[in-house]
Amino acid sequence: MIDPLQASVQIASSGLEAQSTRLRVVSENLANANSTGRTPGSDPYRRKTTTFTAEMDRAAGVRMVKVKDVGTDQAPFRVDYEPGHPAADSTGYVKLPNVNSLIEMGDMRETNRSFEANLQVIKQVRSMVSMTIDLLRS
Repeated sequence: MIDPLQASVQIASSGLEAQSTRLRVVSENLANANSTGRTPGSDPYRRKTTTFTAEMDRAAGVRMVKVKDVGTDQAPFRVDYEPGHPAADSTGYVKLPNVNSLIEMGDMRETNRSFEANLQVIKQVRSMVSMTIDLLRS
């Protein structure tokens, strides 16, 4: 078992790393929100999702947040009628990604707030350590 202040920093650091991965996935989804297939009738970009898990770090004796999996959303693709599009099938329909920009923006906002909360924990621990050192000096 490590010092509770060090444990807090390690837990918050694992949260920062997990949220960083989630933000990368959300960014990929937004960047590919309009990416269609390259050949007629091919599947477009499929939305990615991030799942987390809590894992015990036996050396530190604390539970850490880890990215369990970056999976794909199996929701159906949107379909739009664009007969002149290079990815249109024989009937003129184009499969569009199953990415909803509003959902991705909501995920991005939630990720940002979680990231800030973890960062605030680290700042608070650093302040507590600094105050403890000051108390020991006087």
